[in-house]
Amino acid sequence: QVQLGESGGGLVQAGGSLRLSCAASGTIFNINNMGWYRQAPGKQRELVATITSGGSTNYAGSVKGRFTISRDNAKNTVYLQMNSLKPEDTAVYYCSAWVVVTTTRTEYRYWGQGTQVTVSS
Repeated sequence: QVQLGESGGGLVQAGGSLRLSCAASGTIFNINNMGWYRQAPGKQRELVATITSGGSTNYAGSVKGRFTISRDNAKNTVYLQMNSLKPEDTAVYYCSAWVVVTTTRTEYRYWGQGTQVTVSS
């Protein structure tokens, strides 16, 4: 099995910064795309940023220029550096990873448990 463990959420004032981390562990052969998504109260989960195994990135328009996604393939970890945070960034942030498992060499999508980010005005 594969687990994704997130950390780094919290409460921050508008204009501040936070760094989220998500480490994958378990029966991992390799990890393809990794990403961050968020869900605010009463809203659908939305894409924040994704990164391929080769380092190509994609961002939602609302975070472009403020957030940076990166990954450490040796540590099976993806990061999200969030700068210039706004109250509208308040949400539960989830990491996601497309993982090829060692047992069957089949790719599955996994989700983390979520970490709360709250930005006060």
